[in-house]
Amino acid sequence: MDARGIVAALRDGRGLSAEAAQWFAAGLASGDVTDAQAGAFAMAVLLKGLEKPDRVALTLAMRDSGQVLDWSLPGPVVDKHSTGGIGDSTSLLLAPALAACGAYVPMISGRGLGHTGGTIDKLESIPGYGTDVGPAELHRIVANVGCAIVAASAGIAPADRRLYAIRDVTGTVESIDLITASILSKKLAAGLEALVLDVKVGSGAFMKSMADARALAQSLVETANGAGCRTSALITDMSQPLASTAGNALEVLEVMETLTGTAVNRALWDVSVALGGEALVLAGLAGDTGEGADQISEALESGRAAETFGRMVAALGGPSDFVDHYPDRLPAAPIVRDVPAQTDGFVSKIDTEALGHAVVHLGGGRLRGGDRINPSVGLSDLQRLGAPMARGETLARVHAADEDAAERAVVAVQAAFHLAEVAPELPTLVHERLG
Repeated sequence: MDARGIVAALRDGRGLSAEAAQWFAAGLASGDVTDAQAGAFAMAVLLKGLEKPDRVALTLAMRDSGQVLDWSLPGPVVDKHSTGGIGDSTSLLLAPALAACGAYVPMISGRGLGHTGGTIDKLESIPGYGTDVGPAELHRIVANVGCAIVAASAGIAPADRRLYAIRDVTGTVESIDLITASILSKKLAAGLEALVLDVKVGSGAFMKSMADARALAQSLVETANGAGCRTSALITDMSQPLASTAGNALEVLEVMETLTGTAVNRALWDVSVALGGEALVLAGLAGDTGEGADQISEALESGRAAETFGRMVAALGGPSDFVDHYPDRLPAAPIVRDVPAQTDGFVSKIDTEALGHAVVHLGGGRLRGGDRINPSVGLSDLQRLGAPMARGETLARVHAADEDAAERAVVAVQAAFHLAEVAPELPTLVHERLG
């Protein structure tokens, strides 16, 4: 078996056997497959597509290209994955809430990608919080605390790491088959028994249309279940930021306000509860999604999720008193500027992707690989669709490192908000369920 023959079979529409997938994934991880061959493979998959069995085979092969975690715990091992959005910090609520309900959550997460925020970047705004841990340490923390949100180690799905970089420079990022294998190979390497997926749709999502979001959700659910992991998906709205903040420390601050009941963000709460209800059913800890949602709500309302979050932060090197003193522990930007509405009207449309890019240009994301992130910058007090505004009223607040950056962000945020004389029809938070 060789790379040329595997690529030719894909090119000619003859598919990808399990043996070919295992050989190619091993070659990606070892370096035996060249960059040119990897690029040709990715392009062939993009142009010809994969049938469900072939997609499952590729996912499992990429999972098995590195270490696969194994657990022996008194409860089910579950996780959640989001396809990315703006102001989407549900993972920080959901991991401790699921743990408080009896699940074990080894949440291997990523950094910001393009205009979307990254869970790892958000958590690294907490002083001392370490996201790079080895398998033994991850096992210990998950067993003791119930959850740990960490970055993927070098040993997790190395074939995906290689192929992901190749896709980025060969115009093959859009392939749903390759997106599916990339997401699930890393998640399944965590040794999960159950997985809930949050597929975003709208102006701030990678999938702008319902048709595209549905196709990705269907592919992910079918492939994960075909690989032996109980999985369902919710298609949730990203036509506006989910929370009222966008930016690393600002989002952690809002999460802590929600966890402690200081100022609950309803949209953030409702999506987290819906996802958690799904996860508990998949894990066998609830009889139906209504019962599961009630359990997650109780874990949040009672403070048990906040207590678990605090234990996780301490176990990963953060302050032991973080839950009690989070406003003093998080970095704050030196410049805060209001963004005034330029006319009267209702917020009728939000270019949510533009808001994400505004945060990136403030220094809250990466314009190039290796860029250092400023955890304190971002946007807060973001108005929601349908909000009535008078000229001069605040659409949002910019948190910046200097005046020039603040001024540029004010202009960008004003351009992202569209006002009209008539209030728009408000979107539902959860559009569809698959699985």
